[in-house]
Amino acid sequence: MDSSLSDIRFWSACLATVVFGCLALYLWLGWRGGKLGARLIAAVLASGVWAALAALDESRHVGLLPLWPALLAEVLRPAIWGFFLVGLLEVVSDARQSSGVRSVRRVASGVVLVSLAMVVVSDQVVGLTRWMHYAGLLLSVWLLVLLEQVYRNYPESARWGIKPLALGLGCVQCFDIYLFAEAALLGKPDPDVMAVRTAVHALMAPLLVMAATRSRDWTFRITVSRQLVFHSTALAASGVYLLMIAAVGYYVRWFGGTWGGALQTALMFGGLMLLALVAVSGSFRAKLRVWVGKHLFALRYDYRESWLKFTQALSGAQGGENTLEQSIIGALCELVESPGGVIWMPDGDGVFRPRAKLNYPLGEGEEPRDAPLAAFMAAQGWIVNLEEWRSRPGLYHGITVPGWLSSLQDAWLIVPLISGGEMLAFVVLSTARASVEVNWEVLDLLKTAGGQAASYLGRAQAIAALLEAQKFDSFNRMSAFVVHDLKNLVAQLSLLLKNAARHKDNPEFQADMLLTVENVAERMRGLMTQLQNKEPIEQKRWVDVSELCDRLVSERSLLRPQLTLTAEPELGVLAHAERLHRIFGHVVQNAIEATPEHGKVSVSLSREEDFLRFEVADTGCGMSAEFVRERLFRPFQTTKHSGMGIGAYEVRQYVVELGGRVEVTSEVGQGTSVVILIPLGRRG
Repeated sequence: MDSSLSDIRFWSACLATVVFGCLALYLWLGWRGGKLGARLIAAVLASGVWAALAALDESRHVGLLPLWPALLAEVLRPAIWGFFLVGLLEVVSDARQSSGVRSVRRVASGVVLVSLAMVVVSDQVVGLTRWMHYAGLLLSVWLLVLLEQVYRNYPESARWGIKPLALGLGCVQCFDIYLFAEAALLGKPDPDVMAVRTAVHALMAPLLVMAATRSRDWTFRITVSRQLVFHSTALAASGVYLLMIAAVGYYVRWFGGTWGGALQTALMFGGLMLLALVAVSGSFRAKLRVWVGKHLFALRYDYRESWLKFTQALSGAQGGENTLEQSIIGALCELVESPGGVIWMPDGDGVFRPRAKLNYPLGEGEEPRDAPLAAFMAAQGWIVNLEEWRSRPGLYHGITVPGWLSSLQDAWLIVPLISGGEMLAFVVLSTARASVEVNWEVLDLLKTAGGQAASYLGRAQAIAALLEAQKFDSFNRMSAFVVHDLKNLVAQLSLLLKNAARHKDNPEFQADMLLTVENVAERMRGLMTQLQNKEPIEQKRWVDVSELCDRLVSERSLLRPQLTLTAEPELGVLAHAERLHRIFGHVVQNAIEATPEHGKVSVSLSREEDFLRFEVADTGCGMSAEFVRERLFRPFQTTKHSGMGIGAYEVRQYVVELGGRVEVTSEVGQGTSVVILIPLGRRG
């Protein structure tokens, strides 16, 4: 054998070794137990070892391996494949100990023993190779006969599963019969045929995978990805196309004379441009995908992949370029190769109008909920096929096509989005890029996908409604706090007027009254500005609480009972000065209102470890332990006839926000003590 054929044989054997090795690993990873699966893995491993020994045999001139292991593998490899086929025959015969199966076993054992004897009895290399040709021919014929028996005994309903195995293994054995028959007649094999033998054997690997996938009783869990089949088909088609272009170019160059080379170059460049154009064509990919699904798979869709892509498209709507409505359109279009569509959603009056579009004109029109088409889809949950509607209107209860739908060009399918028995929207899809048969599988997939899209849409609508309700709730809560503060200011003015009858001629009272009225007016202007949201939120800063307490007491110096203050100087916290003044003032005001004029209200400010301790104690009416425990800090709960019940709630909310806590001790008829602890802050 010359050097070029030797290189071909070596690399052919290396390729077969890699292919069979990867196939054995793939089958082993997918093996779920069972003797047939184990026998198939053993046969594939034997083929891999045989190919590896052939590669080493081709390199024996460098002393890597003697001749006899490769020749021994020539006998053992078909013997193990025969062992696998006998196992298949045992399964279909449904009788392991039947006379037919026992006869097959005896014949198989005899053939293997005779073949081994041919190898063993020869003591010379020439005789060994000559007898090996007869042994190989005998084994190949035996395997072919055994394969025919397996295929013949298989039930017709199950032959679909073993057809790839029969085709691959049968073709390989025919190749070996031709090789060994010629070698037995001429005394040596054809070098060209021998050089590519291992590569020819490797060609049956994809057929073995297909057979293992189809045959459930082999107990393999193997799946072939649709994407792999699609891209492999596209690659094969591209390769055939390039071969055709190359053949035409070669013909032009051979017969074109002096201008043949230039014409070949132009033809090759034009062919590559046409291939690139086809590769980026969406309609071509759609037609190829439909063809692959129709001819290479029992079901059109890979539901796992379709569902993952559909869910990812809907989940990725947030933060993407498209809105949720556009993502729903795109996800539905992807399922049926449609280029675009429009989603119709109801407004506040319950009338469906076009809301969003994707690669399709938005259109105009409206469809009330009680209109025939909308009512039909909501009641039946059907996918409306416009082609079928126009040809067989009886299926749609004789409903006429609405005017707005007739004006939409290339309208094809209408998919209702139904969740909880309510149609939240419907999507009008344009005609597919490739011819897609709208059968039960397409309708079921679209209906299920529409239900999932409706759940996403319903959740988005619920979130939007909740956000709007939260905005109103925030506004109402702020209004309640503002009204509560206004109530406290009105209470201050009322007490001031009550004391004015007795002290109106006192100059000191008049001066304090003017200061109090000025303070109330300033507070009211601040509250109105806050309500109108005209100023930014105040940032936290260091607040001198000692000074704040002095101001609180001076603002209420005219009220009765008289306040007493005990405060350590220069104690401060990090807070919003106005809010802190308001909650402290609320606690003080509550104590004054709950205490008769002859009672006592004391305010104290001190340090307690790393906390500021603000305490207001009174001798007023007090509260029950049950009220303090269960109702005091809940909004709209109060023991006062004129109170709103949100002051204590606001106090605790803000103190907790500052990292502090509120402690209340009270007894009915004895009074109340409110202690507020807030972490001390450093002066900035």
